[in-house]
Amino acid sequence: MVTAEHKENTPPDTYVIGVDFGTLSGRAVVVRVADGAEVAVAEHQYTHAVLDRALPDGTVLPPDWALQVPSDYVDVLRVAVPAALARSGVAPEQVIGIGTDFTACTVLPVLADGTPLCQLPGLAGRPHAYVKLWRHHAAQEQADRINTLAVERKEPWLARYGGKISSEWEFAKALQLLEEDPELYTLTDRWIEAADWIVWRLCGSYLRNACTAGYKGQFQDGAYPSRDYLAALNPGFVDFVTDKLKHPIGQLGEPAGTLTPEAAAWTGLPEGITVCVGNVDAHVTAPAAMAVEPGRMVAIMGTSTCHVMSSDQRAEVPGMCGVVDGGILPGLWGYEAGQSGVGDIFGWFVRTGFPAGYAEQAAALGRDAHEHLTALAAEQGVGEHGLVALDWHSGNRSVLVDHDLSGVVVGLTLSTRPEDVYRALLEATAFGTRTIIEAFETAGVPVGELVIAGGLTKNALLMQIYADVTRRPLGVIDSAQGPALGAAMHAAVAAGAYPDIRAAAHAMGKARPAVHLPDPERAAAYDRLYAEYRLLHDYFGRGANEVMHRLRALRAEASAHS
Repeated sequence: MVTAEHKENTPPDTYVIGVDFGTLSGRAVVVRVADGAEVAVAEHQYTHAVLDRALPDGTVLPPDWALQVPSDYVDVLRVAVPAALARSGVAPEQVIGIGTDFTACTVLPVLADGTPLCQLPGLAGRPHAYVKLWRHHAAQEQADRINTLAVERKEPWLARYGGKISSEWEFAKALQLLEEDPELYTLTDRWIEAADWIVWRLCGSYLRNACTAGYKGQFQDGAYPSRDYLAALNPGFVDFVTDKLKHPIGQLGEPAGTLTPEAAAWTGLPEGITVCVGNVDAHVTAPAAMAVEPGRMVAIMGTSTCHVMSSDQRAEVPGMCGVVDGGILPGLWGYEAGQSGVGDIFGWFVRTGFPAGYAEQAAALGRDAHEHLTALAAEQGVGEHGLVALDWHSGNRSVLVDHDLSGVVVGLTLSTRPEDVYRALLEATAFGTRTIIEAFETAGVPVGELVIAGGLTKNALLMQIYADVTRRPLGVIDSAQGPALGAAMHAAVAAGAYPDIRAAAHAMGKARPAVHLPDPERAAAYDRLYAEYRLLHDYFGRGANEVMHRLRALRAEASAHS
């Protein structure tokens, strides 16, 4: 807890800035250090959004690619930070620090001075010169080889990642770069997480943050995978760690440096204030949701969902994204799991399955598409639609770790309505979360409560479905900007306002516990529907039927010849 003495030593007019770099935009929030009050927020949409079909010059991208343009991130510092500061009425000299968080693994190749390769003359049409966004899944073949070789060699670090390395992570994406564009691989001086690159831009110092290094970079017990292992993957990969990856590790909540004159000009903040070590959007949200004790799982729900939790127990959880000592909170084992598609799935359905007649009804009632479908779906009882879906439209991150899987809806008839499918998709994502929770508990890591963060907390039906399906009380973070708030809290620690992140969480964190409680009758009905989900989950996901992989291969062949 924060002591009275410490509170007295914290000036009441001191502020920090948190900047959350998401999938489509960046958000800056001005936060009062004394109590975590969010006094202003501003958002800047990325100009180039996600490049998944073509580069800005028109170069066509193959399937499963997802790239971004790094200058869009700097624009967030130029636009959103000054706008939030202006709206807050806070004088720049009252700001003592800035913290940032990023989606992960979002990684890019840069020169020794941090210049992204895509900004170099003649490289604008080379896909591998750009940022590879977290949901870039085109390195699945490399991920498969990484896993197969690790199993053959009995690599000790593999169990720390649930037995599988994801195609989303640093090594798979780097190996794809080497094998598909070796010239650019040679030109790359640093293979860097965007979370660390933006901190480098702010303070002029390059540190790898402990969170992405541990969860996305296979950094365990002070070491990366060995040179022998890397050489066995590809002889040209033998020096990857020493030449392009290895660098000092910055611990979470520590200062990375101070704001440079250039970054001060971008942001309107004072030169020399503290810049915090980078962090990941999901992990940085845990203390913002006051989840600083073992057993409180935080699900950060947006386009995807990341599940993070700290525990005093270390276990090998099948399909987890990683367990890292101090990866979220010092002194505890930090666990991560996730679902590759959640809000993205709901958005896809609205784009493709919302008829004109429904749009007219929604407009007449003053609702958007999601609100209208949610209201109609809320009128149903559990199982009334006769459907069950698999939430794999963007592959499966946990517990199967297979991004070549795809979505399924079973039970469609000529009487099926859009709200039926919409509700089935809401339920499918809840079933996916229950699968993850059960994997943790089976491995001996108890999950006592679920705390939800992100914009989807506003959907009361969705939240109640999650409580009923998981049979757990559902807390809700009391902030619309959980990651940015968490980044700001870490900045407060780095600037010396609090002794550690636990103290900052007790003073600045915001969460309402047990907002949604499971209903026994609905929960029992969902148990039956969940049993059907698990049958489909294991049938399509554990090798009994490889139809999804065969279809993926056929699509790739057709695309190559079109």
